Amino acid sequence: MQRKIGILIVVLVLVFFSYMLIMPDYKSFTYVGRAAFWGESDFYDHQKFAFRQIEKANDSHTFEYDLKESNIDELLMDINYDYKQKRYSIGDAKQFFTETDTTSFIIIKNDKIIYEKYFNDSCRECINTSFSVAKSFVSFLIGKAIEDGYIESIEEPITNYIPELINKGFEEISIEHLLEMSSGISYIEGRLLFGDDAKTYYSPNLRRLALEETKLVDRPGEKFLYNNYHPLLLGIILESSTQKTISEYLQETLWIPVGMGYSASWSIDSRKHGFEKMESGINARAIDFARFGKLYLNKGNWNGEQIISSQWVIDSTKKKGNINDSYYSYTDWDFFNRDQGYYKYMWLGYEREDGDYDFFAHGKYGQVIYVSPKNNVVIVRTGKTTGKVDFWPEILLELSSKLE
Repeated sequence: MQRKIGILIVVLVLVFFSYMLIMPDYKSFTYVGRAAFWGESDFYDHQKFAFRQIEKANDSHTFEYDLKESNIDELLMDINYDYKQKRYSIGDAKQFFTETDTTSFIIIKNDKIIYEKYFNDSCRECINTSFSVAKSFVSFLIGKAIEDGYIESIEEPITNYIPELINKGFEEISIEHLLEMSSGISYIEGRLLFGDDAKTYYSPNLRRLALEETKLVDRPGEKFLYNNYHPLLLGIILESSTQKTISEYLQETLWIPVGMGYSASWSIDSRKHGFEKMESGINARAIDFARFGKLYLNKGNWNGEQIISSQWVIDSTKKKGNINDSYYSYTDWDFFNRDQGYYKYMWLGYEREDGDYDFFAHGKYGQVIYVSPKNNVVIVRTGKTTGKVDFWPEILLELSSKLE
């Protein structure tokens, strides 16, 4: 029996290494090793990946404060939230934030910080991994590249900037389709090493992955499908059009003009290939995420300077009209099963009953930059996990409404 087991192990090892030899570099031993040894992505991934630095300006923006901590704690007490089909109330705020693995919670009202607290051994200087909050920064960069003349318009076919995809059926996909997650490109979650979640997160050559692994399975524009190939392709477009690294362009167009309080970084796929993890990899302080939210609250204006056009902010965050009833039927996100929820240019949003709307950047484990124009409010929540909360934006929607 032991001899048979030994032979089986040898055969499995040989099969494994034979497989590795024929795999392209974006599915290399590095990829398998990352997926196997790092396992599920986590709050500390910024310490694992190589990165590019994003420098802050010499003079950083300073917030004004009008702290109302006791008032906010009282408002939070009666807010309800869902977890696994059960309804709960927040109750004691400090206990709630601690038990939900929250690391930061910041509220800006009328351009002043009224609440800023850190939990679970976190601090203002502590780095937070953005996860998919990064996608909203990618949206900003596309808008800025259009404004700067590097990209003509979102109606352009992506093959204008990615010639490697010509004659492969991608000519009908526009930049807007990528921004809306409606390209028709296949995306399969799960399936361990063979699923697209793992590939687009751990592959050490994300450019090649996006160019060779993508395939069109539906007509562009017909349905929403959350898909990490979209930001990867947008990153290739940004590199091709600006002739700059993504980090360099973000530093030049956002980090320095706004006066972010701290330098940041953007994780890259590998030192060899040096492509930013467009779907997830911005590593920054929560207070600088709040500055980004404030910029969008003020429709791209920062202390009198228009950093990004107000029209781009509106176009990026306001619900698209004339959406087919089946448009969101291909996703299992409960968020879209309600009339309120929608997705635009890599921002999510809630329609309010009075015709106004809130919008937010959202990432894994409940990283959120929440913007409520009606109430002149920005809320940032970061955390190590979601902490037994199904969907943090539901809490932030109710809280922002209480802050009128």
